[in-house]
Amino acid sequence: MSEKSNFVDQIKIFCRSGHGGAGSKHLLRNKLTAFGGPDGGDGGRGAHIILKGNTQLWTLLHLRYFKNVLAEDGENGSKSTSTGKTGKDIIIEVPLGTIARDEETGEVVAEILEDGQEIILVKGGRGGLGNSNFKTPTNQTPEYAQPGEPGEEGWKVLELKVLADVGLVGFSNAGKSTLLSSITAAKPKIADYAFTTLIPQLGMVEYRDGKSFCIADLPGIIEGAAEGKGLGHRFLRHIERNSILLFLIPADSKDHKKEYDILLNELQAYNPEMLQKDFVIAISKSDMLDDELKTAIEKELPKKIPHIFISSVTGQSLSELKDLLWKTLNAPAKA
Repeated sequence: MSEKSNFVDQIKIFCRSGHGGAGSKHLLRNKLTAFGGPDGGDGGRGAHIILKGNTQLWTLLHLRYFKNVLAEDGENGSKSTSTGKTGKDIIIEVPLGTIARDEETGEVVAEILEDGQEIILVKGGRGGLGNSNFKTPTNQTPEYAQPGEPGEEGWKVLELKVLADVGLVGFSNAGKSTLLSSITAAKPKIADYAFTTLIPQLGMVEYRDGKSFCIADLPGIIEGAAEGKGLGHRFLRHIERNSILLFLIPADSKDHKKEYDILLNELQAYNPEMLQKDFVIAISKSDMLDDELKTAIEKELPKKIPHIFISSVTGQSLSELKDLLWKTLNAPAKA
Protein backbone atom coordinates (compact mmCIF):
# COMPACT_ATOMS: atom_id res chain seq x y z
CA MET A 1 0.00 0.00 0.00
CA SER A 2 1.42 3.38 -0.94
CA GLU A 3 1.84 6.17 1.61
CA LYS A 4 -0.72 8.29 -0.14
CA SER A 5 -3.40 5.66 0.26
CA ASN A 6 -3.53 5.86 4.06
CA PHE A 7 -3.11 9.59 4.63
CA VAL A 8 -5.53 12.06 3.11
CA ASP A 9 -5.27 15.69 4.24
CA GLN A 10 -7.70 17.36 1.84
CA ILE A 11 -11.12 16.29 0.60
CA LYS A 12 -14.01 17.93 -1.23
CA ILE A 13 -17.60 16.93 -0.48
CA PHE A 14 -21.01 18.11 -1.67
CA CYS A 15 -23.32 18.90 1.22
CA ARG A 16 -27.06 19.46 1.21
CA SER A 17 -28.95 19.95 4.46
CA GLY A 18 -32.57 18.96 4.88
CA HIS A 19 -35.48 21.17 3.87
CA GLY A 20 -37.84 22.26 6.63
CA GLY A 21 -41.27 20.63 6.67
CA ALA A 22 -44.32 22.70 5.72
CA GLY A 23 -46.75 23.89 8.38
CA SER A 24 -50.22 22.36 8.29
CA LYS A 25 -53.35 24.39 7.44
CA HIS A 26 -55.71 21.83 8.97
CA LEU A 27 -59.03 22.91 10.53
CA LEU A 28 -60.47 20.95 13.41
CA ARG A 29 -63.17 18.56 12.26
CA ASN A 30 -64.68 15.71 14.28
CA LYS A 31 -68.10 14.30 15.13
CA LEU A 32 -68.57 16.87 17.88
CA THR A 33 -67.16 19.86 15.99
CA ALA A 34 -68.37 20.64 12.51
CA PHE A 35 -66.56 23.92 12.07
CA GLY A 36 -63.62 24.05 14.47
CA GLY A 37 -60.71 26.47 14.49
CA PRO A 38 -57.21 25.95 13.07
CA ASP A 39 -55.20 23.10 14.55
CA GLY A 40 -52.38 22.73 12.01
CA GLY A 41 -48.97 21.93 13.53
CA ASP A 42 -45.55 23.32 12.60
CA GLY A 43 -43.22 21.59 10.16
CA GLY A 44 -40.13 19.82 11.47
CA ARG A 45 -36.62 21.24 11.04
CA GLY A 46 -34.49 19.87 8.23
CA ALA A 47 -31.43 17.89 9.29
CA HIS A 48 -28.11 19.68 9.89
CA ILE A 49 -24.75 18.39 8.66
CA ILE A 50 -22.36 18.56 11.62
CA LEU A 51 -18.58 18.19 11.99
CA LYS A 52 -17.39 16.48 15.17
CA GLY A 53 -13.82 16.19 16.47
CA ASN A 54 -12.42 12.74 17.20
CA THR A 55 -8.94 12.20 18.69
CA GLN A 56 -8.86 8.65 17.33
CA LEU A 57 -8.71 9.89 13.74
CA TRP A 58 -5.54 11.27 12.13
CA THR A 59 -6.52 11.45 8.47
CA LEU A 60 -9.52 12.23 6.25
CA LEU A 61 -9.18 8.85 4.52
CA HIS A 62 -12.60 7.66 5.72
CA LEU A 63 -14.21 10.51 3.74
CA ARG A 64 -12.42 9.76 0.47
CA TYR A 65 -15.50 8.14 -1.10
CA PHE A 66 -17.99 10.20 0.93
CA LYS A 67 -18.65 12.60 -1.94
CA ASN A 68 -22.34 13.48 -1.50
CA VAL A 69 -23.77 14.16 1.95
CA LEU A 70 -27.54 14.56 1.68
CA ALA A 71 -29.44 15.13 4.91
CA GLU A 72 -33.09 14.21 5.33
CA ASP A 73 -35.94 16.71 5.24
CA GLY A 74 -38.14 17.61 8.18
CA GLU A 75 -41.66 16.20 8.06
CA ASN A 76 -44.73 18.35 7.50
CA GLY A 77 -46.90 19.43 10.42
CA SER A 78 -50.25 17.70 10.86
CA LYS A 79 -53.60 18.03 12.65
CA SER A 80 -54.05 18.41 16.38
CA THR A 81 -51.13 20.93 16.32
CA SER A 82 -48.71 18.03 15.86
CA THR A 83 -45.23 19.23 14.94
CA GLY A 84 -43.51 17.34 12.12
CA LYS A 85 -40.54 15.13 12.89
CA THR A 86 -37.11 16.80 12.79
CA GLY A 87 -34.73 15.40 10.18
CA LYS A 88 -31.95 13.19 11.57
CA ASP A 89 -28.71 15.18 11.71
CA ILE A 90 -25.68 13.76 9.89
CA ILE A 91 -22.51 13.83 11.98
CA ILE A 92 -19.18 13.68 10.14
CA GLU A 93 -16.30 12.75 12.46
CA VAL A 94 -12.98 14.39 11.59
CA PRO A 95 -9.49 14.55 13.16
CA LEU A 96 -8.52 17.50 15.32
CA GLY A 97 -7.00 20.27 13.26
CA THR A 98 -9.58 20.02 10.47
CA ILE A 99 -10.88 23.21 8.89
CA ALA A 100 -13.79 23.46 6.46
CA ARG A 101 -13.95 26.05 3.69
CA ASP A 102 -16.69 27.04 1.31
CA GLU A 103 -15.29 26.10 -2.10
CA GLU A 104 -16.89 29.05 -3.87
CA THR A 105 -15.85 31.86 -1.50
CA GLY A 106 -12.82 30.27 0.20
CA GLU A 107 -14.26 31.36 3.56
CA VAL A 108 -13.46 29.21 6.60
CA VAL A 109 -16.82 28.03 7.96
CA ALA A 110 -15.66 25.62 10.68
CA GLU A 111 -12.53 24.68 12.60
CA ILE A 112 -12.29 21.61 14.84
CA LEU A 113 -9.69 21.78 17.62
CA GLU A 114 -11.11 19.68 20.50
CA ASP A 115 -12.30 16.12 20.98
CA GLY A 116 -16.09 15.96 20.87
CA GLN A 117 -16.39 19.54 19.57
CA GLU A 118 -19.39 19.88 17.24
CA ILE A 119 -19.91 22.62 14.66
CA ILE A 120 -22.81 22.87 12.23
CA LEU A 121 -21.28 22.79 8.74
CA VAL A 122 -24.56 23.21 6.84
CA LYS A 123 -27.77 24.30 8.60
CA GLY A 124 -31.05 22.55 7.97
CA GLY A 125 -34.07 24.64 6.91
CA ARG A 126 -36.54 25.76 9.58
CA GLY A 127 -39.96 24.18 9.63
CA GLY A 128 -42.90 26.34 8.55
CA LEU A 129 -45.50 27.55 11.06
CA GLY A 130 -48.90 25.85 11.04
CA ASN A 131 -52.13 27.82 10.68
CA SER A 132 -52.75 27.63 14.42
CA ASN A 133 -50.06 30.34 14.78
CA PHE A 134 -52.00 32.80 12.62
CA LYS A 135 -55.33 32.82 14.45
CA THR A 136 -56.41 36.36 15.39
CA PRO A 137 -59.64 37.89 16.78
CA THR A 138 -60.51 39.06 13.27
CA ASN A 139 -59.39 35.90 11.50
CA GLN A 140 -60.60 32.88 13.45
CA THR A 141 -59.97 30.29 10.73
CA PRO A 142 -56.82 31.10 8.73
CA GLU A 143 -56.55 28.70 5.82
CA TYR A 144 -52.88 29.29 5.17
CA ALA A 145 -49.59 28.15 6.72
CA GLN A 146 -45.88 28.71 6.13
CA PRO A 147 -43.88 26.48 3.80
CA GLY A 148 -40.65 25.10 5.25
CA GLU A 149 -37.35 26.86 4.58
CA PRO A 150 -35.18 25.18 1.96
CA GLY A 151 -31.94 23.59 3.14
CA GLU A 152 -28.52 24.87 2.11
CA GLU A 153 -26.25 23.16 -0.38
CA GLY A 154 -22.77 23.56 -1.80
CA TRP A 155 -19.29 22.09 -2.09
CA LYS A 156 -17.13 22.17 1.04
CA VAL A 157 -13.38 21.59 1.20
CA LEU A 158 -12.08 19.87 4.34
CA GLU A 159 -8.40 20.44 5.09
CA LEU A 160 -6.38 18.78 7.83
CA LYS A 161 -3.62 20.76 9.51
CA VAL A 162 -1.73 18.35 11.73
CA LEU A 163 -1.84 19.25 15.43
CA ALA A 164 1.54 18.62 17.07
CA ASP A 165 3.57 20.37 19.78
CA VAL A 166 6.79 20.24 17.77
CA GLY A 167 7.21 20.28 14.00
CA LEU A 168 10.44 19.03 12.42
CA VAL A 169 11.50 21.43 9.67
CA GLY A 170 14.39 20.89 7.29
CA PHE A 171 15.46 20.13 3.79
CA SER A 172 14.84 16.69 2.36
CA ASN A 173 17.29 14.11 3.68
CA ALA A 174 18.23 16.18 6.76
CA GLY A 175 17.58 13.20 9.06
CA LYS A 176 14.12 14.16 10.33
CA SER A 177 12.61 10.68 9.99
CA THR A 178 15.65 9.09 11.67
CA LEU A 179 15.30 11.49 14.60
CA LEU A 180 11.56 10.77 14.91
CA SER A 181 12.19 7.01 14.99
CA SER A 182 14.94 7.51 17.61
CA ILE A 183 12.94 9.51 20.17
CA THR A 184 9.45 8.07 19.58
CA ALA A 185 7.86 4.72 18.74
CA ALA A 186 6.92 5.95 15.26
CA LYS A 187 8.30 3.99 12.30
CA PRO A 188 8.55 6.42 9.40
CA LYS A 189 9.93 5.40 6.03
CA ILE A 190 13.68 6.12 5.96
CA ALA A 191 15.86 6.13 2.84
CA ASP A 192 18.79 8.04 1.40
CA TYR A 193 16.94 10.08 -1.21
CA ALA A 194 14.97 13.33 -1.34
CA PHE A 195 11.27 13.42 -0.39
CA THR A 196 11.26 10.04 1.36
CA THR A 197 8.56 11.49 3.63
CA LEU A 198 5.56 12.47 1.54
CA ILE A 199 3.06 12.75 4.40
CA PRO A 200 3.28 14.01 8.01
CA GLN A 201 4.34 11.36 10.53
CA LEU A 202 3.35 11.82 14.18
CA GLY A 203 5.06 10.37 17.22
CA MET A 204 4.72 10.78 20.99
CA VAL A 205 7.92 11.60 22.88
CA GLU A 206 7.94 10.02 26.34
CA TYR A 207 9.38 12.51 28.81
CA ARG A 208 10.04 12.25 32.53
CA ASP A 209 7.39 11.46 35.17
CA GLY A 210 4.87 10.13 32.63
CA LYS A 211 4.81 13.40 30.69
CA SER A 212 4.84 13.39 26.91
CA PHE A 213 4.56 15.67 23.90
CA CYS A 214 3.72 15.19 20.23
CA ILE A 215 6.27 15.68 17.45
CA ALA A 216 5.58 15.69 13.70
CA ASP A 217 8.01 14.76 10.94
CA LEU A 218 6.88 16.90 8.03
CA PRO A 219 7.77 16.46 4.34
CA GLY A 220 11.07 18.11 3.40
CA ILE A 221 11.00 21.73 2.37
CA ILE A 222 12.80 23.12 -0.68
CA GLU A 223 13.59 26.64 -1.85
CA GLY A 224 10.46 27.98 -3.52
CA ALA A 225 8.03 25.90 -1.42
CA ALA A 226 5.97 29.01 -0.61
CA GLU A 227 5.34 29.37 -4.36
CA GLY A 228 4.24 25.74 -4.54
CA LYS A 229 7.49 24.02 -5.58
CA GLY A 230 8.13 20.51 -4.31
CA LEU A 231 5.30 19.65 -1.90
CA GLY A 232 4.78 23.40 -1.46
CA HIS A 233 1.66 24.63 0.29
CA ARG A 234 0.57 21.12 1.17
CA PHE A 235 3.61 20.78 3.44
CA LEU A 236 3.59 24.33 4.82
CA ARG A 237 -0.07 24.04 5.85
CA HIS A 238 0.87 21.45 8.48
CA ILE A 239 3.44 23.74 10.14
CA GLU A 240 0.86 26.41 11.02
CA ARG A 241 -0.40 24.58 14.12
CA ASN A 242 2.93 23.54 15.68
CA SER A 243 3.91 25.36 18.89
CA ILE A 244 7.65 24.91 18.28
CA LEU A 245 9.55 24.50 15.05
CA LEU A 246 12.67 22.35 15.34
CA PHE A 247 15.00 23.23 12.47
CA LEU A 248 17.10 20.19 11.59
CA ILE A 249 20.28 21.03 9.70
CA PRO A 250 22.77 18.26 8.89
CA ALA A 251 26.36 18.67 10.10
CA ASP A 252 27.67 18.02 6.58
CA SER A 253 25.72 20.97 5.11
CA LYS A 254 27.91 23.28 2.99
CA ASP A 255 26.46 26.43 4.58
CA HIS A 256 24.46 26.05 7.80
CA LYS A 257 23.46 29.73 8.01
CA LYS A 258 22.26 29.80 4.40
CA GLU A 259 20.21 26.62 4.92
CA TYR A 260 18.54 28.13 8.01
CA ASP A 261 17.86 31.41 6.17
CA ILE A 262 16.22 29.62 3.23
CA LEU A 263 13.95 27.65 5.58
CA LEU A 264 13.05 30.83 7.45
CA ASN A 265 12.35 32.77 4.25
CA GLU A 266 10.01 30.05 2.96
CA LEU A 267 8.02 30.13 6.20
CA GLN A 268 7.84 33.93 6.12
CA ALA A 269 6.77 33.98 2.46
CA TYR A 270 3.96 31.50 3.20
CA ASN A 271 2.70 33.14 6.40
CA PRO A 272 4.60 35.90 8.29
CA GLU A 273 2.84 34.89 11.54
CA MET A 274 4.97 31.73 11.61
CA LEU A 275 7.92 33.86 12.72
CA GLN A 276 6.12 34.37 16.06
CA LYS A 277 6.64 30.70 16.96
CA ASP A 278 9.47 29.39 19.14
CA PHE A 279 12.44 28.05 17.18
CA VAL A 280 15.08 25.50 18.14
CA ILE A 281 18.00 24.49 15.89
CA ALA A 282 19.42 20.96 15.98
CA ILE A 283 22.56 20.06 14.03
CA SER A 284 22.04 16.42 13.06
CA LYS A 285 24.67 13.79 12.19
CA SER A 286 26.99 15.47 14.75
CA ASP A 287 28.80 12.23 15.57
CA MET A 288 31.16 13.09 12.69
CA LEU A 289 32.17 16.44 14.26
CA ASP A 290 35.02 17.27 16.62
CA ASP A 291 34.96 20.22 19.04
CA GLU A 292 36.76 22.51 16.59
CA LEU A 293 34.16 21.93 13.87
CA LYS A 294 31.31 22.41 16.35
CA THR A 295 32.76 25.78 17.37
CA ALA A 296 33.02 26.81 13.71
CA ILE A 297 29.38 25.82 13.05
CA GLU A 298 28.17 27.63 16.19
CA LYS A 299 29.58 30.89 14.81
CA GLU A 300 27.31 30.52 11.74
CA LEU A 301 24.12 30.06 13.76
CA PRO A 302 21.79 32.87 14.99
CA LYS A 303 22.75 33.94 18.52
CA LYS A 304 19.23 34.31 19.94
CA ILE A 305 17.93 30.87 18.95
CA PRO A 306 18.83 27.87 21.15
CA HIS A 307 20.80 25.16 19.36
CA ILE A 308 22.06 21.67 20.09
CA PHE A 309 24.31 19.11 18.39
CA ILE A 310 22.73 15.66 18.11
CA SER A 311 23.15 12.29 16.47
CA SER A 312 20.10 10.08 16.00
CA VAL A 313 22.31 7.07 15.17
CA THR A 314 24.53 7.17 18.27
CA GLY A 315 21.94 8.79 20.55
CA GLN A 316 24.23 11.77 21.23
CA SER A 317 22.44 14.54 23.17
CA LEU A 318 18.92 13.18 22.45
CA SER A 319 17.99 13.41 26.15
CA GLU A 320 19.24 17.01 26.21
CA LEU A 321 17.14 17.72 23.09
CA LYS A 322 14.01 16.42 24.87
CA ASP A 323 14.83 18.66 27.86
CA LEU A 324 15.27 21.69 25.60
CA LEU A 325 11.99 21.05 23.75
CA TRP A 326 10.05 20.47 26.98
CA LYS A 327 11.52 23.63 28.54
CA THR A 328 10.62 25.67 25.42
CA LEU A 329 7.10 24.19 25.28
CA ASN A 330 6.42 25.16 28.88
CA ALA A 331 8.12 28.54 28.86
CA PRO A 332 5.88 31.57 29.62
CA ALA A 333 4.18 33.00 26.55
CA LYS A 334 5.95 35.81 24.75
CA ALA A 335 4.67 39.28 25.56
